[in-house]
Amino acid sequence: MQTSPQRLIEEYTARGWWGDDTLTTLFARALAGNPDRTALVDPPNRPALAAGDAARLSYRELDERVERTCAALYANGVRSGHIVVVQLPNIAELAIAFLALARIGAIASPVPVQYGRHELAHIKNALDADAYVSVGEFKGQDFLAERAPAFDGCRLFCMASAENAAAIDLDRYAVNPAEREAFEAYINELEPDANDIFTVCWTSGTTGTPKGVPRSFNHWIAIAVGSGDLAKLEDGDALLNPFPMVNMGGIGGFLFNWLKCAGTLVLHHPMDLPVFLGQIADEKINYTIAPPALLNTLLQKEELLSGIDISHLRAIGSGSAPLAPWMVEGYENKYGIAILNNFGSNEGMCFVSGPEEVPDPALRGELFPRIGSGDFEWSARIAAMVETRLVDTATGETIDEPDVPGELLIRGPTVFDGYWNSPDVNREVFSEDGFFHTGDLFEIAAPDGEPRYFRFVGRHKDIIARGGMKISPAELDNLLTGHPLLADAAVVGVPDPVLEQRIGVAVVPKPGTLVELDDVTEFLKAE
Repeated sequence: MQTSPQRLIEEYTARGWWGDDTLTTLFARALAGNPDRTALVDPPNRPALAAGDAARLSYRELDERVERTCAALYANGVRSGHIVVVQLPNIAELAIAFLALARIGAIASPVPVQYGRHELAHIKNALDADAYVSVGEFKGQDFLAERAPAFDGCRLFCMASAENAAAIDLDRYAVNPAEREAFEAYINELEPDANDIFTVCWTSGTTGTPKGVPRSFNHWIAIAVGSGDLAKLEDGDALLNPFPMVNMGGIGGFLFNWLKCAGTLVLHHPMDLPVFLGQIADEKINYTIAPPALLNTLLQKEELLSGIDISHLRAIGSGSAPLAPWMVEGYENKYGIAILNNFGSNEGMCFVSGPEEVPDPALRGELFPRIGSGDFEWSARIAAMVETRLVDTATGETIDEPDVPGELLIRGPTVFDGYWNSPDVNREVFSEDGFFHTGDLFEIAAPDGEPRYFRFVGRHKDIIARGGMKISPAELDNLLTGHPLLADAAVVGVPDPVLEQRIGVAVVPKPGTLVELDDVTEFLKAE
């Protein structure tokens, strides 16, 4: 399945921005050059999350796991073009699932473990999904059994599960000789294309309700150019990913860049500061990402880093909110670690700000290169790959003057082709000449007298950013209108020092009723 117009495929290929690589070819290249290098490392707290011990897999061992998983999927009916919803925590099996589905030619639709039956049923129906891959148990709860009813009629698979899992166990399924022969013949005849859709991720985006965001391998590789160049990744680097590998940050920032540098991908779940810092030291991490509030806390409370070896850490990515100048300066002056400012979205927004683009760390936390305007040159390759336009939200007129807020529009090889099966919405969010309305408000900044930068101002529509996830308060508001005890309710973002925001709710009880927090949370869980 492809969604990109042929004219864009030809243009971006001719410019060298898109090519022939897929996740499978990137993995094959890393495997061929480094079969015994450590490829994938589980969180050390893996046994508390799911069945099985924490794994450390070389590229050779990882290939064997991927091959077995791929053969088991094929033996149970998964084929090229099938859509498979994947709901796994940040454990080794998530990366294995991505690699296996890419190899078999299927489309992966990764979703956060926080999603319950309400969200999953919406996704299953919107995609007309063919299969669901999940973990049997998660944190001691019967995870698969609770969510399986949302996938009536789909093939059900599990990974990292106890032996009594009520689904086809991809870790234990024994492929017989006939199935193996059929699978090998299928793989030999498969002709994958880098323009094929690889994922459908989910976002609240600019429209309130969750929308599917289809992306091809070429889309993802273009995104990885921005984040990988910014981090200056080197061959064999150790990358620590603490964010859910279900969207822009985890897939574009880590999954693809991990294989591009043939490095070691270290997974973390959930955000647990002692575990996170221990992994940085024990795994000799070269690059990771962290929320701004967490970076502030670590710099303010020096005792948290006391005795922690961070000498291998060259850079830390952050973003989703302006970075404090004192924090960016502090890491560079005290530890020699570059704080990299990232601003991205599932739809393809990709702004990066590093020492080369904004040398002054005090400015880097709030400024991004004004890429795509055609007026300035930048060292980052991504700067030549996108076009940008700032427009007045009321009139739609282009803004060229500094310090005037407007909505950012973007076009280029990182930008998706449109929301899944949403022609009416796509007509709203794309301009007639193909620019995507990001919903993000920026202004042109000229701290040195030259209008070379963009400064983020805010969101055109309110979205809650919780631990790297974007959550639509409007959707939760809609659900709460059905609460039998509530006359009215409004969901809001509440500041949190680790997650950036938590979800808060203000409620108006119906006359004569008393409402507790548990009344609200249990209602939402049931939905």
